Amino acid sequence: MDTINITDQEFWQIVNLLKDSYGINLSQKKNLIVGRLQNHLHRSSFKSFSEYYEHVVSDKSGDAITLLINKLTTNYTYFLRENEHFDYYVKTVLPYITSTEKSKDMRTWSAGCSSGEEPYTIAMFIDEYFAAGKNGWDTKILATDISERVLSLAAEGVYLTESTEPLKPAWRKGYFNMKDSENSQIVDRLRKEIVFRRFNLMEREFPFKKKFHIIWCRNVMIYFDSKTKHDLIERFYDATEPGGYLFIGHSESIARGDTRYHYVQPAIYRKE
Repeated sequence: MDTINITDQEFWQIVNLLKDSYGINLSQKKNLIVGRLQNHLHRSSFKSFSEYYEHVVSDKSGDAITLLINKLTTNYTYFLRENEHFDYYVKTVLPYITSTEKSKDMRTWSAGCSSGEEPYTIAMFIDEYFAAGKNGWDTKILATDISERVLSLAAEGVYLTESTEPLKPAWRKGYFNMKDSENSQIVDRLRKEIVFRRFNLMEREFPFKKKFHIIWCRNVMIYFDSKTKHDLIERFYDATEPGGYLFIGHSESIARGDTRYHYVQPAIYRKE
């Protein structure tokens, strides 16, 4: 199979498309772009990266750009990822919200939810926290991503049974049903707690009518440059209830003088 080379112009066409529309900065990733797209171009009979680029930008369905994003970014996640966050969430955040929110409407956003492990983990903690005493609380979680593929996987809620091993035995028993010899599915009761939606975090204005008590955006901004990250965090701040929290990935950071959020502890911030 002959290699399809990429010119500088073709490289920057793809880089600028992803950066301008989705905030994804791959300007230092030429080898990654070529390596991950090479087989796709051959299988789809594209003769050049220019021909492929024209196909992507002219596809009105959005399927081509979604496929491009899926190939160039890593949707890697797992249950209980960065467990320190959940310790703080259960010990501090949930008690604060349940003691101060009179409307019993706890609004949570998992931004960049990938294949769903994060929002389902959050839902398990919420369910355990309330136990039988929910008493009219609305705790549904909004989970968004730009990839229709991972959203469809997340909504189905089917995972390799071995991937649930980090969870407590009671959770594995209570929140999953065996689907076959290798896979387990999230129980319907928990799946109904998650609202999965396609959403691009680069939207200049978020369309949400109410602000969120907790926003989780972990290991998403690793693809963003400093300005894109700063602008997104500013929009998150405006979408957060006073007293609410932002959780980001431990591999990410926000300069303390570069945000209106108050630093709480590594990767946890609060709107005061």
